[in-house]
Amino acid sequence: MNETRNIAIVGGGFAGTTLAGALERRLPAGHRVVLLSEESYTTFNPMLAEVVGASVFPEHVVAPLRQMLDTAKGSQFIMGRVAAVDFERRIVTATTLAGTRRMAYAQLVFAFGTRANLELVPGLAQHALPLKLVGDAMFIRNRVLQRVARIELEADAALRRRLGHFVVVGGGFSGVEVAGELADFLRSALRFYPRVRREELRVSLLQDGERLLPELPASLGQAAAASLRTRGIDVRLGARAARVDADGVQLAGGEFLAAGTVICTIGTRPNALVEGLGLALQRGRIQVSADLSVPGAEGVWAIGDCAAIANAALPGSLAPPTAQFAVAEAQALAHNIAARLSGQPTRAFGHVARGTMATTGHLKGVAQLFGLRLSGLAAWLLWRAYYLSRMPTLGRKLRIWVEWTWGMFFAADITHLRFTRTGDAEFDALLPDPRAQR
Repeated sequence: MNETRNIAIVGGGFAGTTLAGALERRLPAGHRVVLLSEESYTTFNPMLAEVVGASVFPEHVVAPLRQMLDTAKGSQFIMGRVAAVDFERRIVTATTLAGTRRMAYAQLVFAFGTRANLELVPGLAQHALPLKLVGDAMFIRNRVLQRVARIELEADAALRRRLGHFVVVGGGFSGVEVAGELADFLRSALRFYPRVRREELRVSLLQDGERLLPELPASLGQAAAASLRTRGIDVRLGARAARVDADGVQLAGGEFLAAGTVICTIGTRPNALVEGLGLALQRGRIQVSADLSVPGAEGVWAIGDCAAIANAALPGSLAPPTAQFAVAEAQALAHNIAARLSGQPTRAFGHVARGTMATTGHLKGVAQLFGLRLSGLAAWLLWRAYYLSRMPTLGRKLRIWVEWTWGMFFAADITHLRFTRTGDAEFDALLPDPRAQR
């Protein structure tokens, strides 16, 4: 096959995988989809909080990219990192497991995401745990179990209280969801730690703003705060973290919160690839035209978190970096690429959000759907139904549904998974994790 007919997609997130599937149904004969990603799987980031709370297994929030492509139509997945792009010759250079590879393309789409930014608050990078990847979620869950196990063995009352205090920085979707999941996980696990008292375990949520979930109507932000507080979570509004150290969080007002674990859900920074492309940027995101094409670069497009996309449905606003908009952008771009290949006019991207939702713990949530505001069990069920529908393959949907159903009736799994090789097992068993001592 002529490699110049490749439709290359860089990034395997919601935007990239949705685009690949949509293009497979639209591309004319002689063209194929090539998906490039540093990871071999896509992560359903909105479900990472459920990994922290052991509501699902970590493998349930990821999906193999190869499984999401239709190889019968010639689609190909390449695991690698894009090192350079020659826009004039239309060649992508990538570092792969087999060395450096170069691939010609007919159309090129940037659909990669962002990275966590741990430089917003002094000490955040050294002492806080980010929640961006599935590995982050597993590490946080293990840290929580380590803390509770250590409390059982400590005699100092003040140290026990500090170790049992978990502070979540950020009151957006991720912060609210992980705080709720964490509180429920601790409550469920407590029965297995008879020497730990309930009052020794606390969760605090810090939000540098007047309310939680600023993307939602004020009433739903208030409902989320009320739901979290009924679970014993200390929701602090207008509380800005000024410094983080090994012993806790210093607030801008001067108060110090002694805590054994700080979880960060704020701040993103551009992928390093963005700056190396030499394209026009807007606040670290690639500028695109109304039809999602990149000005000055023939045959190049950008969608998802890496792109600054004007929303024609709401003039003057940019599309937010959410899964719902990433899917909508991918579907619109699939149409535009097919139109470009067939000589037809493209159209501007515009999308009106159908709804927004967040969970606040087990059986609780808040949601706005077509203007209708929901809270409690109905919102929680809606959240789960939506993300279950986004999962690829019937088998994966069924496994998650079974796990969710199981979790409604039985205690959370408190297994502390250590990924240790046989040769290292005896040595590692003698040494405490230095990160767990912070």
